[in-house]
Amino acid sequence: MRHRIAVAGGGPAGLTFARVLHRHGHPVTVLERDPAPDSRPPGGTLDLHQGLGQLALDKAGLLTEFQTLSRPEGQAMRILDTAGTVLRDWQPHPDEQTNPEIDRGHLRDLLLDSLDVRWGREVTQVLPGTADGTLVHFADGHQETFDLVVGADGAWSRVRPAVSPVTPHYTGVTSVETSLDDIDTRHPDLAHLIGDGSVAVYGVNRSLVAQRNSGGHVKVYVKLRAPLDWHADLDPTDVEATRTRLLALFDGWAAPVLALLGHGTAFVHRPFYVLPESHTWAHVRGVTLLGDAAHLMPPLGAGANLAMLDGAELAEAIVANPEDLDQAVRAFEERMWARAATWAKITTAGLERLVSPDPAEALALFDDVQPS
Repeated sequence: MRHRIAVAGGGPAGLTFARVLHRHGHPVTVLERDPAPDSRPPGGTLDLHQGLGQLALDKAGLLTEFQTLSRPEGQAMRILDTAGTVLRDWQPHPDEQTNPEIDRGHLRDLLLDSLDVRWGREVTQVLPGTADGTLVHFADGHQETFDLVVGADGAWSRVRPAVSPVTPHYTGVTSVETSLDDIDTRHPDLAHLIGDGSVAVYGVNRSLVAQRNSGGHVKVYVKLRAPLDWHADLDPTDVEATRTRLLALFDGWAAPVLALLGHGTAFVHRPFYVLPESHTWAHVRGVTLLGDAAHLMPPLGAGANLAMLDGAELAEAIVANPEDLDQAVRAFEERMWARAATWAKITTAGLERLVSPDPAEALALFDDVQPS
């Protein structure tokens, strides 16, 4: 049987879902609001876990290609105290494949190949239960009907209201992101500080992390506990005013650490929102959710991995039971909810420890998860 299936969202969840269906010969339409794949920066780097994201890529038949593109050396992690003293310095073994890094753009391109993506198709509303299936409304006024619409459209999903009234809430933690380019040539001292992977510094209720991407590009992330409007008096386009505010928040930290902020070219504010830890919904025929649309949690390395595995498993469930699409979706949702609830608890507790009044909490967390 060839059901009419659409997935809203061309991120890791939606593209993995589409690739696994495509691999099994089932057509699927990807609805993506961006006008083109390169219309905006793709974001930073992802570490794909062996039992999650890498498993999803294996189901899509892309694991070998991923291993060619990924950066195992990016698993290196160095932790400093606020005075700049090295507290931990982990280097992966040459054959370590537990959590290799891959740029989001490279992952997107890997998943995109051969897929039917409709660019510039912004979904505004989804109405299940019409005479011909699930009706999708688009921003340009067009409408289209499908047998199944999968919401993989992120934290502020336009598909979610079709199954759940729940919306994300603020965690009390905000991230501010900046970038450094050509770091090995332009800032060799900072390149040495970061190493091949990441460097992290944890202070009282705040942290600073710098992470290598490919091509000498580095993402720098500040995390702090703050009201949602903590920067309301700042002009978001005023780079120097934002830099001054951030440097004041980290006053007294080691100069090499502060230099990571001192050379940033722009600053982007990203407050952390989450859905309830055990977010479920009464099953609705013709609609379901994946990834952040279903289980938005603190960004501590699990979100994209879970989203990709969601997509792969839903696709496999449909392939395994093509005669009863609705039952395949129901069974998938039950499995997804149980797994997501476990990881939501883990990541929520992790965020509390990583942005804590006691920096030792963060260090202890890494003792739990990093090799000695």
